[in-house]
Amino acid sequence: MTDTHGGSTPAQPEGQATQPVLPKMQVLGQFVRDMSFENIAAQKAVNASVQPDIQVQVALDARKREAEDQYDVIMKLKIESRTREETPQPIFLMEMEYGGIFKVENVSNEQLHPFLLIECPRMLFPFVRRIVSDVTRDGGYPPLNLDSIDFLALYRQQLAQRAATRKADA
Repeated sequence: MTDTHGGSTPAQPEGQATQPVLPKMQVLGQFVRDMSFENIAAQKAVNASVQPDIQVQVALDARKREAEDQYDVIMKLKIESRTREETPQPIFLMEMEYGGIFKVENVSNEQLHPFLLIECPRMLFPFVRRIVSDVTRDGGYPPLNLDSIDFLALYRQQLAQRAATRKADA
C-alpha cells in the first residue's frame, strides 16, 4: 500500500473535541502543627458521667508554599465539652491545628481558593477524626467520633462573613 496522505497524519481526527485537563492533587505530607487537650473534669473533680454538650468549631487556612504548585492547608479545631446542667461545667477542651502539604495542578486561579478550602480539607478530615477519637479516649472519655463536616457549606459561610465584614467597614 502506498501512503496517500503525503507522509503526515493529523494530530487529532476531525470532529473530536480535545479532552479537558483534569485537576490533579497530591498529598505530599500531613502533620499536627499544634495540639492541646485539657482534661478539666479530672483536674477539678467535675462529674463527667452525664451526657455532655459538645461544641465543635472549625476554621480553615491555606497559603502558597515556595515550591511551584504547592500549598499548606491548615484545619483548626476547637472542641469544648460541658455538662448539661443549669450552670454548665467544663469537662474537656481540645484544640488542634492539623495541616497538609498539597501539590495542586491544572486548577484555574479562580477555582484554586475554593479547591484548597473544600477539597483539601476533605482529604485531611478522616485523619483529624481519628486523632480526636484517640485523644478523647486516651483522656478517659468515650471516643469522640466527629460528625462529617460539609466543607462546601463552611466555605460559603466564610465567604458570607467576609462580605458582611467588608460591607460593615465600608
